Amino acid sequence: MGKAGAFPDPADKKSQYSDMLGYLIKRLIQMLLVLWIVSLVVFLMMSFTGDPVFMIVPIDATDDQIQQARRILGLDQSLPVQYWIFISSLVQGDFGQSYVFRQPALALILERMPATVEMVLVAMVLAVVVAIPLGVYAGANPNGRLSRIIMAGSLLGISLPGFWVGMVLIYFFAVHLGIFPSSGRGETGEVFGVRTSLVTWNGWHHIILPAVTLSLATMAILLRMTRAGMMEVARQDYMKFARAKGATRQDVLYKHGLKNALIPVVTIFGLQLGDLIAFATITETIFSWPGMGKLLIDSIYRADRPVIVVYLMLVALIFVVINFLVDLVYTLIDPRITLK
Repeated sequence: MGKAGAFPDPADKKSQYSDMLGYLIKRLIQMLLVLWIVSLVVFLMMSFTGDPVFMIVPIDATDDQIQQARRILGLDQSLPVQYWIFISSLVQGDFGQSYVFRQPALALILERMPATVEMVLVAMVLAVVVAIPLGVYAGANPNGRLSRIIMAGSLLGISLPGFWVGMVLIYFFAVHLGIFPSSGRGETGEVFGVRTSLVTWNGWHHIILPAVTLSLATMAILLRMTRAGMMEVARQDYMKFARAKGATRQDVLYKHGLKNALIPVVTIFGLQLGDLIAFATITETIFSWPGMGKLLIDSIYRADRPVIVVYLMLVALIFVVINFLVDLVYTLIDPRITLK
């Protein structure tokens, strides 16, 4: 006879599936609640930032034309009615027409999204590739001279403003040395129907400086979080046992220590990914990068309300989705953490 518990209990599997389903339903409700609150805030913010009618009618429009435009936009209704029209349109995916470009606002944002996403992805990959190894080294050798140099560099990365870093990089590498271009996205290629600069050499030539500018602060934060995590796990018993069993220093650091130190790093990574997508506006403006951030800045200057609404709602959606994915990654990194 086999030992009791040798085979998985069907009741346990059923309980796990029930826990997962309950968790997913709860998170979905939370996501919808957050998006509803954001839609309410966006609506109120847009309602008190000027009259969009004057962006549509001609300069010499008569009072009758102004009133007719106001009726078409639904601005002659009370605020609750206006919000109902607003939220009903959002649910149907209708974000209205851009006042400036005379195109659907959602289509404008989606057209610019690949440029922003590719720059953010390159910046995040660069940050992770540099920050994690340096953070592990600095955490394993906290008193070393090189570790102190690394930490001083990370402090500079956090302290220096992004617009200043971007201008310095442009001056040295574009104006003075002429190695990289100072603006633009460069040539693009098509992959699965999406235009991207990551498939052309000229595109990579253009993306280097913006990606480096965008990655420095994230790189510094991830480095410091990795170092702190490694210093914490270095005091744990399982690290001492691994060394006592004869594991190499590299195995102890990367196979035993790093995996357990990554949980706070994953949290910061997820938040920084959302931040970079949402707030890449300064970098895109400095380098004339044709992404969502630059479109947002242009839309704010021109009071193009539909584009601003689409951007804010999309950013809120990105944040809640990333937060959900980070929670799922926790369970993969540390089996002790369950969805329940």
